[in-house]
Amino acid sequence: MKKVIIVSVDLTSRIRANQEKLTAELKSGYDFIVCGSGSSGSVVARRLAEIPNASVLLIEAGGWDNVPAVEEAARWPENLGSERDWAFPTRANPHLNGRALLCSMGKVLGGSSSINVMAWSRGHKNDWEGFAEAAGDPAWNYDSVLGIYRRIEDWQGEPDATRRGSGGEVFVQPTPNPHLIATAMVEAASSIGIPAFADQNGAMMEADAGAALANVRIRDGKRLSVFRSYVYPWMDRPNLTVLIGTLVTKVLFDGKRATGVEVVRDGKLKQFQAGCEVVLSLGAIQTPKILMQSGIGDTGQLRSFDIGVVQHLPGVGANLQEHVLLAGCVWEHAEPDPFQSFCGEATFFAKSDPALATPDLQAFVANAPFLSAELSAHTPAGSAWSMTPGLVRPQSRGQIRLTGAKPTDPVDIDLNILSQRVDLRAAMECVRLCREMGNGAAFRSLTKREACPGPVGDVELEAFVRNAAVPFWHHTCTAKMGRDDLSVVDGNLRVYGIDGLRIADGSIMPNVTTGNTMAPCVIIGERCAEILKADHL
Repeated sequence: MKKVIIVSVDLTSRIRANQEKLTAELKSGYDFIVCGSGSSGSVVARRLAEIPNASVLLIEAGGWDNVPAVEEAARWPENLGSERDWAFPTRANPHLNGRALLCSMGKVLGGSSSINVMAWSRGHKNDWEGFAEAAGDPAWNYDSVLGIYRRIEDWQGEPDATRRGSGGEVFVQPTPNPHLIATAMVEAASSIGIPAFADQNGAMMEADAGAALANVRIRDGKRLSVFRSYVYPWMDRPNLTVLIGTLVTKVLFDGKRATGVEVVRDGKLKQFQAGCEVVLSLGAIQTPKILMQSGIGDTGQLRSFDIGVVQHLPGVGANLQEHVLLAGCVWEHAEPDPFQSFCGEATFFAKSDPALATPDLQAFVANAPFLSAELSAHTPAGSAWSMTPGLVRPQSRGQIRLTGAKPTDPVDIDLNILSQRVDLRAAMECVRLCREMGNGAAFRSLTKREACPGPVGDVELEAFVRNAAVPFWHHTCTAKMGRDDLSVVDGNLRVYGIDGLRIADGSIMPNVTTGNTMAPCVIIGERCAEILKADHL
């Protein structure tokens, strides 16, 4: 143990000295510029920095992640609304009784992987087959992606040589020391025909339904962000410069070729040139914003703000997708329980309609009362636990628009969730499933009473769903990969009509994946790095 501490301190001092030197002697140009240090950008930057002679600049608008609210896994809620959260406001949604939800995204090294709930969900087999179909490239299919997962993971659960790997950068384990409610959820799911699995991300992600302990990126109570796993150990290298507190404002072009980026740093505009390529990994809100501010988007909208058009791509900002999460299915403990955790310890996937090809419902169980502000009056006086019904293959689509040409002008975010009646019906079915489980035999000894929503008819249940919906923070698909008129990038993540510009983040998803989006974003980063290395080595 003592030796590990010495090595860690030595690495930290080397990193500090190296990055102080690199940022004090910033160059005007780098081979690769990666914008955004989140779950995709951190991967791209690390893999490119593995090229010995390549210079890489990683730009992050936020600051350092070495604060207790980030490091201590249980303290994740403290990050919401803090300086580490973009906290984008959205339009009032008529489908949520006029409520407006905040879009939280990480504004810190590690991006959202530094403020999220640390769930590792690979996506269903059919998700990746859909990626491959959209791209017209089998390198995105399930078998190909499975190979990447095996290579990068350091899986701590039940061995599965076909689907899980060991020794990679990404430490993943089943929920450590699960609460009784977690094992009860898996038992309750089995009682209503949802099979139990030893691993959430093994064969369960090839099945029609399943329940298991959640996979998490937590070790010894500490968060494991993608930045800390990929970039931080590499920051003592001379070819990787990490620039914090730096806001990307636009991509620079020479004709149809991206040549660099403009940023605001210390209150001043500065430009960096990219000798090879620029990679946007700013997330599904900031990436389309930067594209549009740079002249890539719908011609009519750009001209309305006097932005010169570099490339007409009407899909920029369109196709916004977000999972539906419901906060309001709560039970009071039979006996007082002083321990509370808002981390989901177990999960299930199921179908709202047996005819569907892929599970569209997901719920977690957490040992705490979890209710939206509109339902907070139902919070039990005693200790409580919750199930969180969710819809993970929504049909509703939103969009992101500019409100002005200046970097300081906010974006207009229309989440539009539950706008499709099929989504509302599916969400209601997930509530019914959760209530059936929570009121069943598996939880009986653990539960005093159901606090919310209780036995209600369809009209009341619909109102409950509209009031219970809260952000899931899985905003995706606003610069989608594909081959139709609304596609923004091709199967190699190149922006259509532009040379030297790629996108690697959740915005390129053709459809949002089935489950939490951090793990798929890591895969997107790995794929982007593979493609860039193939093109430039």
